[in-house]
Amino acid sequence: MIERVECAGRNLEVVWDDGLVLHTNLRLSGTWHLYRIGERWRKPGEQMRVAIEVPEWVAVCFNAPVVETYREFDRYRHPGFGRLGPDVVTATDAQLTECARGISQYPDPQATVAEVLLDQHLVGGIGNVLRSEILWSCELSPFAVVSELHPEDCVHVINAAARMLRSNAQPVYRVTNAELPGGLAVYGRNGQRCARCGDTVHVRNVGENVRSLYWCPGCQVLHQPVTTHTGEQPREMDPHPAAAKYLADLPWRRDSLAG
Repeated sequence: MIERVECAGRNLEVVWDDGLVLHTNLRLSGTWHLYRIGERWRKPGEQMRVAIEVPEWVAVCFNAPVVETYREFDRYRHPGFGRLGPDVVTATDAQLTECARGISQYPDPQATVAEVLLDQHLVGGIGNVLRSEILWSCELSPFAVVSELHPEDCVHVINAAARMLRSNAQPVYRVTNAELPGGLAVYGRNGQRCARCGDTVHVRNVGENVRSLYWCPGCQVLHQPVTTHTGEQPREMDPHPAAAKYLADLPWRRDSLAG
């Protein structure tokens, strides 16, 4: 018997009365549909990852990149140690403190803070857009490893996340900084001038899921590693020659190249 269904961002969990939990992370491609029995599906059957059927209805999950199960009463059977972290929109002060402690005590001390912020088992609700904006707000290098962070850095990051996500709970469009054009400081602004220091915003595809990470190398220098080279040259924007010429012609780039 299904007891409840919980949704946190793009994560949806179906919980049965025996403690079994079906966890799906929809990311960018996944979706759940609800059909009456016999009704034609709007997506091909080969895209189905999960189907839950009852006498009159069937719930179908299509194209979810992550589909897994674990038992609620034995969280250590789950590779990510079970339950999702608290949603920072509704989290209490005590829960936010635990999230900050979770960053500083992360199981992989060499993980970058940019990777850790997307770990939904640590803290829920932070997506790809918000992680770039949070790190910019904290002037923190996205390539800083969590073992180098101070406790106050972790608190600063979680508080910034809570502030930004709560400010977006009601508006119909995403705003992280109302004083900036479009409300975004770095996300989607690759090749443009940083509103804080005037340097050029960079973008690089990073992590297991190759998500686009935006940051300003001019002012996000807190706990910056000696080198962030990973064998892949950082990409400021589209590598097309026309884009390279556009970057070279930016006024602040010409000034810096001239010395």
